[in-house]
Amino acid sequence: MSGLPNYQCSCGRSYAPSAERWRCDCGGLLDLPAGPLVWNPRAGDHSLWRYRDAIAVPGRELSLGEGMTPLVDASLDGEPGVRLKLEYASPTGSFKDRGAVMLVALARLLGASRLVADSSGNAGTAVAAYAARAGLPAEIFVPAGTSEKKLLQIRGHGAEVTVVDGSRKDTAAAAAGRVEATGAFYASHVYNPYFYEGTKTYALEVFEQLGGTAPATLVLPAGNGTLVLGAYLGFAGLRAAGLVDRLPRIVAVQAERCAPLAAAFAAGREEVAPVAPEPTVAEGIAIAAPARGAHMLRAVRETGGTVVTVSEEEVARSHASLAARGLWVEPTGAVAYAAVRRLRSEGSPYAEGEIVAPLCGSGLKASL
Repeated sequence: MSGLPNYQCSCGRSYAPSAERWRCDCGGLLDLPAGPLVWNPRAGDHSLWRYRDAIAVPGRELSLGEGMTPLVDASLDGEPGVRLKLEYASPTGSFKDRGAVMLVALARLLGASRLVADSSGNAGTAVAAYAARAGLPAEIFVPAGTSEKKLLQIRGHGAEVTVVDGSRKDTAAAAAGRVEATGAFYASHVYNPYFYEGTKTYALEVFEQLGGTAPATLVLPAGNGTLVLGAYLGFAGLRAAGLVDRLPRIVAVQAERCAPLAAAFAAGREEVAPVAPEPTVAEGIAIAAPARGAHMLRAVRETGGTVVTVSEEEVARSHASLAARGLWVEPTGAVAYAAVRRLRSEGSPYAEGEIVAPLCGSGLKASL
């Protein structure tokens, strides 16, 4: 479609966006061309659409007010320099709203008549909400064991829920099969790079909320990597535009019981091998074989960052600490904060300077 950047694959193929296209003919992942972004925040717009000149998808009319989440001081034990971005203040209760509005806007531009998505919960609720906003039917595939509160939210928005008795990988395969069989638009937060047009606004907001500067470190949960990659792309675009002279270090955080990215990083590999996951309270990042694992490794390494894991006990303690400070998040939402506390307590060099971490999902969605 005219005006939309083409999909690009590492094999060299390029495709104009269409409702049917979600991967390369070679089976590879699709990306969008990188480059400087246009910095022209729209005064008076307090959603992520204030950055519409930096976003490849027009869709302001679909907005539910997503974006511009609060950035609050959360100094630990009197130590300055830690800020938490309250992504759970998003319309459906998670940062996935940022990317979901992009995919639904894209689907409508491309003339799609039906959406299919797969999710461990939050992306599914976000796609369901924005599909309802756009008047498009949606079917959301989720793995067995997904929080009942998330399922209620998806169904409440009018989407059909298909529960897959298998792993998160099995769930994605079932969704892809439905797409191939029906020709529906695959609103995948993993495969469709337009999702990152939304999550990159996380970085643009942090930059603006810090007075036009980049923090020293971004501590980010890492499952499929949508926030890691979005934040990286946002600050990379700001650097290419000459607005910052460096990228913040990215510290990607995984649950100790499901940490394929951490294993690959520690081994110095460029690709991520699947792991056998164990049950974890951090269900939102329990991705045993992230499709964009190599992308995340490159982003972490280019920024001089690292990958860390947190235990179930650390997540529980951090969840309780946040609640005691008035911040009510789902267990996965406490993962980044748990990593910040660990880095600070160990005196890690990755904890030096100003740190920004997100609280990604509302505690009303799931609990310990």
